Amino acid sequence: MNLIEAIKNRIRASQKRILLSETHDDRVLCAAAQMSREGFCRTIVLGDPSALSKRLAELGAKAGAVEFIDRADKARDEEFVGGYYDLRKAKGMTIDEARKVLQDPIFYGAMCLRAGLVDGMTTGSASPTATVIRASLHCIGTRPGTKTLSSNFIMIFPDKRWGLDGHLLFSDCAVVPDPTVDQLVDIARSAAESWRQLTGTEPVVACLSFSTKGSARHPAAEKMAEVARRVKALEPALRVDGELQADAAIVPEVAALKCKGSPVGGQANVLVFPDLGVGNICYKLCERLSGGQAVGPVMQGLAKPINDLSRGCQVQDIVDVAAITAAQTFAS
Repeated sequence: MNLIEAIKNRIRASQKRILLSETHDDRVLCAAAQMSREGFCRTIVLGDPSALSKRLAELGAKAGAVEFIDRADKARDEEFVGGYYDLRKAKGMTIDEARKVLQDPIFYGAMCLRAGLVDGMTTGSASPTATVIRASLHCIGTRPGTKTLSSNFIMIFPDKRWGLDGHLLFSDCAVVPDPTVDQLVDIARSAAESWRQLTGTEPVVACLSFSTKGSARHPAAEKMAEVARRVKALEPALRVDGELQADAAIVPEVAALKCKGSPVGGQANVLVFPDLGVGNICYKLCERLSGGQAVGPVMQGLAKPINDLSRGCQVQDIVDVAAITAAQTFAS
């Protein structure tokens, strides 16, 4: 069974409420109909129930299988406008500007999530990533103890030797270009939490570099060693080490030679990259050269889960990211 199907089976009983907000995009309605048939979550869409019900029925959704948040609810509109204004007034936001911003279904959906009407949101098929990130940070914010919004990719390799049956988590490959030590600590801890949420197993975290345990002396390598030390101090039970070269992180035989006694021991399933350039290059090369599949980017570090979609996404992508979003509602 692949990872996404395993996630769907694991979350099915909880019936988390996942919002699809951009219902002007017909791919979103196709995904909603498919999700209602698969039944791994409660599927909720944003918009006019009468208009959307007709299209959903055409797409094969059973009556009542998809739930609605009606944009025609004026009382809720005003509540959200006031709430968003309160969140942003220190930045110069006016009531009129808040009302204009909340015409965007992504911001309105994020306020639905903030208000507890849903458990998570999958969005962005018809909007830039920057809009999704702004709505996430403005309306939801990062979780307690974390200041950094970051991302991960689940990498699925045909060679089952790596990670968990061929699955590794790469972070951060999409959000933070040049992270500080503090940001990398947040990224590593968020990535470990993401691994628990998405696989139901314990993470083994490698903070990667071009050096293994002092084999090269350079501030960039020392930075990743410091990240590993800080993460370990914050989470003593977590298996984490650095700085490690990639082979020492994932190949036990190499680890036995280069970093004997490392808690990672060549068994890493979570790889933390020193910067966005390295991470992005690495995941794309892995896709092209190994036949691997990259699932993501999955956003991490938020107080409540929101995930962004590519504007070139397919219906199946929306369904799969919705399942991941539902899995992120569980705290370890």
